[in-house]
Amino acid sequence: MARSNRSSKNKPRSQSRRRKTRAKSRVDPKKFWGDPEALPSVADVRVNITTNPVAVVKSLGRPPLSGQQNASEHYFTAVYERAVNLGAALAAGGDLIEAEDLTGD
Repeated sequence: MARSNRSSKNKPRSQSRRRKTRAKSRVDPKKFWGDPEALPSVADVRVNITTNPVAVVKSLGRPPLSGQQNASEHYFTAVYERAVNLGAALAAGGDLIEAEDLTGD
């Protein structure tokens, strides 16, 4: 008959079992991120802020949430508008657009 390990189940494992450590390999940052000289200059980048952030999502139809379509559309719209606003703020912070472009016309 096999011995029962009931008494050892509640005890913490001993420190004799150690995790295998992986050797850390050095990654060349230039190989990983690519050549920074190949990136386009900031002057070549044009950022457009959309005035209707939910257009593409609404073109897909109503969310398939039975009985919750109206509420879910409201919250999804709020999330999309917030994402566009944060993206616009980041673009203004990175000098990709003028701060005046953020104000409504």
